Formats: sequence, C-alpha cells, structure tokens
Amino acid sequence: MTTCGRGLRRALGASPRPTWRRALSDTRGRLKPEYDAVVVGAGHNGLVAAAYLQRFGVNTAVFERRHVIGGAAVTEEIIPGFKFSRASYLLSLLRPQIYSELELKKHGLRLHLRNPYSFTPMLEESTGGKVPRSLLLGTDMAENQKQIAQFSRKDAQAFPRYEAFMDRLALAIDPLLDSAPVDLEAFQRGSLLQRLKMLSTLKPLWQAGCILGAQLPQYHQVLTAPAAKVLDQWFESEPLKATLATDAVIGAMMGPCIPGSGYVLLHHVMGSLEGIRGAWGYVQGGMGALSDAIASSATAHGVSIFTEKTVAKVQVSSGGRVQGVVLQDGSEVRSKVVLSNASPQITFLKLTPQEWLPEEFVARIAQLDTKSPVTKINVAVNRLPDFLAAPNTPKGQPLPHHQCSIHLNCEDTLLVHQAFEDALDGLPSKRPLIELCIPSSLDPTLAPPGCHVVSLFTQYTPYTLAGGKAWDEQQRNSYADREHIPLCHEPGPAVLRASRAPPLQLPQPPPGPVSLWKWGPSWRRCHGSRWTQCSPRGLQGPQEHVTSN
Repeated sequence: MTTCGRGLRRALGASPRPTWRRALSDTRGRLKPEYDAVVVGAGHNGLVAAAYLQRFGVNTAVFERRHVIGGAAVTEEIIPGFKFSRASYLLSLLRPQIYSELELKKHGLRLHLRNPYSFTPMLEESTGGKVPRSLLLGTDMAENQKQIAQFSRKDAQAFPRYEAFMDRLALAIDPLLDSAPVDLEAFQRGSLLQRLKMLSTLKPLWQAGCILGAQLPQYHQVLTAPAAKVLDQWFESEPLKATLATDAVIGAMMGPCIPGSGYVLLHHVMGSLEGIRGAWGYVQGGMGALSDAIASSATAHGVSIFTEKTVAKVQVSSGGRVQGVVLQDGSEVRSKVVLSNASPQITFLKLTPQEWLPEEFVARIAQLDTKSPVTKINVAVNRLPDFLAAPNTPKGQPLPHHQCSIHLNCEDTLLVHQAFEDALDGLPSKRPLIELCIPSSLDPTLAPPGCHVVSLFTQYTPYTLAGGKAWDEQQRNSYADREHIPLCHEPGPAVLRASRAPPLQLPQPPPGPVSLWKWGPSWRRCHGSRWTQCSPRGLQGPQEHVTSN
C-alpha cells in the first residue's frame, strides 16, 4: 500500500511528450493551405497510410478530432497514475512488413510476448484439499496436452493435429491479406487482353488452393460454419471448446453456434508477433505507444499531424473531383486526394456531399451494422487477482497465468451461446463472457509500483436495450455491480476505482461521461477466483463526471 502510494505520486509528475509530437511542434506545426493528400482521422490505419504516402513523396497531412492520436489504439491515463489501453488492448494482426518498412522498433515500439497466453479457471469447489481445476495454454505443446488431459485424454491427443490444421489454413490465407481482391465483374466483362492481364491477380488464390489441397472442403467449413460445429468435430471436453470458442466471438455480435463464427475463430489465429504465428502480446506503454511509433515514423519522413482538428466535410468540385476538406473551424485545406480513417457511415453519410453518391450505395452504407456487444471495464488495483485455481505468492509477484487472457464464464460453450441469446432480447447477458487481461503483469510502466491495471472485456451488452432504450447511468452501474463481474473477495475496508463506459459503437467514442466509482468489499466467489482488496491509499481525486470526449 505504501509503495503504491509513493509510486503514484511519482507517476503523477510530468511525462515526456511522444517523439512525433515533439518533432511536429519543432518543425511542421503550421497548417498549410494545400497538401498532396489529406487523411481524415489519426487512427493507426490512417497513420500507416500517411506514413507510406509520405515515403513515396506525397506531401500528407493528418487531421484528428481528439486531443490524442490512435483511434482505438490509444493509451489514456483515465485514472491518475494508471495508463489504460482504453479500447484495443492486444496486438497481433498488424502486418509484419509494416514493422520493418516503417522501422517501428527504431521509433520506440516495444512488445511483451505472452507465454502462456490463455488461462481458464473452473467454477468448482475445492474438495479433499485439491484446488479447482484450470486450463493453461501456451507455446509448449507437451504442457498444453498435460493441461488438456485433466478434462480429456482424447482431446489432449487431438490438440496438436487441430493446431496444425488451423496453422495450415492461416498459412494459405495469409498472402491474400496483402493482395488486391479479384474484380470478378471486370474479369467477366473485360476484353480478352484485360482478362489476360488480370490472370496474375488469381495467383494468390491458386497458391492458397494448392496449400489446402484435398482438405479444401474441411477448410471451407471453418470459414462458413458455426465455430461450435468446427470444434465439436475435434474435441469433446467443454472447457477446451469454450476456451477456444472465445476467439470465435470476442468483440462480435454472434454466438459460437452462429454460422460464420468459424471465420472469426480463424481470424484470431492469423496474426503474428516477432515471427511467431498466432501470437498476441502487450505493447509497452499501452496500445497508444504503437500509434506513437507509427506517427514518429510518419513525421520523420515529413507527415504533418494535427490534433483537435475536426474535418467537417469533404469538398468536391462541380466536375465531381475531390478538392480537399473543410475543418470545423472553417479552414479550407486543398488536396487532390482524401483518405478517410473514419467509419464508412461517417465518411459517406456525413462528410461526403450526398449528391455525388449513388442512392443505392448510400442505402447500403446506411444499413451497415457496426455495433459492438462489448462493455469494457478498466480497473486500477493495488494487488493482483488471486485465483483459487492458481493462488498468488506470499509477496504477490505476477505468476505466468497473470499475463494471459483470462477467460471467465467459459466452462461450457452453451454458457457462451446463452449469453449471446440474452443480448438478442435486448438485455445484458446474465452470465457474460469475460476476457480479463492484466498488461501490467509484464509492463510495469502502466501503473505505480505494487499496483496494476486490469481490463475486463465483457459481452454481451446490446448497444440499445429492449424497447429501443439507451443506457443510463443507473443501468451502467447496475451492470458493473452485478454478481457476475468479479470485484473484491477480501473483508475489511476496500475501495476499487474503475472507469466504465457503455458499449462502444465503433468508431465513435462512447457517448456521455465516463465516471469513476467507489466499490465496497464483497465476498463473492466468481469463476474460481479470489479477488484481493483493491484500493491503494493515495488514490484521491475526482470520482464522478470525468468527461470522455
């Protein structure tokens, strides 16, 4: 407690500005009337696009509405002294060539790989002096099989074959991610010469087919079938299937029994870090440090980045050509090219003059559903969570399972699907799927000494409640205070500080204020875990109405 308090006071001191911001303020801080290209939004995708454009000699400016860059890949100190990856919280799917070509390590990017990477404690009572079971998975296949054998020896034998099966599919699809999609309409209607020229675009598809070979029908099923059906063909034990199924539904408004969830399962094993396929890791300093590294690379080549500059509309000439953008303050910035890092809805329904868009196209964009079923709860604690299935050390140092994605309410795939069905009725899940991460277990820069930041990625919570009602403050508090959200399990005075927001409707930020709450002690036993007293002394300051936007 005392150590944490001293660390917090040190952490509240001034922190250095990111390299990109120092470079921009020193050399390119003035807004020019014209650029070759303008990027709307400084999310990580927009920053990557700007960096590549500038490397090819295209003078580029980026305009960001918020005071901080990164979009969903952002780090914010929403509780004094504690740095949270407020939206996205793990890294894997950024393409490997971006790391090398933009020299992100040179510009400060540091990664923390996780091994083990998955921990599922069982909701079981201790019997005969035995602790509840848990499932811990990592890169050691022999150890994985030993863990799985607790639930099924058959599954332990099948797991290496399943991993090889999924790796082969990821290997086949990976090159397609960097290839332009085949224009089937042009291929059908083009001239013979055009068709011959387009044959080269079919090469990645042909190569993928060669890799998959005779097993193509089974792989096609992974891309189209429910994840539960795919997993049932491989395994019999529910804890293993439910743990793997979390990758099929996390962040998606679908359950494991819904067709198409198999693709989401694949999507989450297709990434890589440091050359390790399927690896997910923490970014040192939070996900905002990734955006800072990209921005640093971009500004080093001459990109101009402006925060708190909202683009109000895209300008189009009478001939239908883009001329630039108009900012909210009335400033006009001319450019021949405008790239939008905003959502399709914002880009085409709000920023672009409607008269230049086909009605059918506008209607299709308006029908896009990008609502998220997730409520993310960020928590500051003064001790690590203590699980009955894997008790903490006397001194409370991080153990291997603390670095994992910790899955709660994942004893059975039926539980996950029932949580989804609750949300279909416009209600928060009675027992939501929870993915709990503690990035400070590997990255001590995120919290004062002795303290930690905890991310609770919970679903399903419908963005709009039954009857079309919006979430109010009371309903948000009620959701976070329910029995299924693990809080404290120690008696005595306890205060837990958390930042809670309603489900994000990406890419827009959550509406309204994000508040900090005090939570009292509880003896709740959730998911085989024992949560410690969670409030360091010295955590004083505002407790309510901390504005999020």
